[in-house]
Amino acid sequence: MQDFAQDRSHAPDRALAGVIADGVHSLRLRVYYEDTDFSGIVYHANYLRYCERGRSDCLRLIGIDQSRLHREEGGLAFAVRRMEIDFRRPALMDDVLDIETRIIEAGGASLTMDQAVKRAGELLVGLRVSVACIRDGRPARIPKALREALAGMLGERESG
Repeated sequence: MQDFAQDRSHAPDRALAGVIADGVHSLRLRVYYEDTDFSGIVYHANYLRYCERGRSDCLRLIGIDQSRLHREEGGLAFAVRRMEIDFRRPALMDDVLDIETRIIEAGGASLTMDQAVKRAGELLVGLRVSVACIRDGRPARIPKALREALAGMLGERESG
C-alpha cells in the first residue's frame, strides 16, 4: 500500500485548507454575493458546497490526497451516500463562516461525519454525512494507509 500523503512542495496551499484542533477540522470562508439569492441570504444548496470543501480539506490536512488516491488506487473515491441537514438560521452576504468537520465513525467501506456551519460560534446549519469508499461504482474497503491517517481524527472512537 502506498503512502497517500500530500507532496510537501505544496505547503503554501495547505494554509488554505483550514486547521485541525482536538479532532475537529475548521475551515473559514466568506459569503460572497454569488452565494446568495435575491434577498442576500445564502442559497440553501451552497451549504452543501461549503461542507464539501470542509470534508475535502479535512482529508487533505490529515494527509489524504484524494486525486492521487483516485489515480494510484484504480479509481478509489469517496461518494456521499446519505446526508441529513438541519437548517437553523440563514447566513448572509459578507458573513464569515466556520465550517467544522468531525469524523465520528469509520466502517470497512464508509465514513460518517458531523459538520456544522457557524457564524461567530452560532450554529446555522448542522449536517450528518455518510460517505462510501467506492471503486468502479461499487463499495470498496478503505485501504489500511487511509485508516491510519483517519485514526488521529477518530481517537478512541475508531470502529470497523
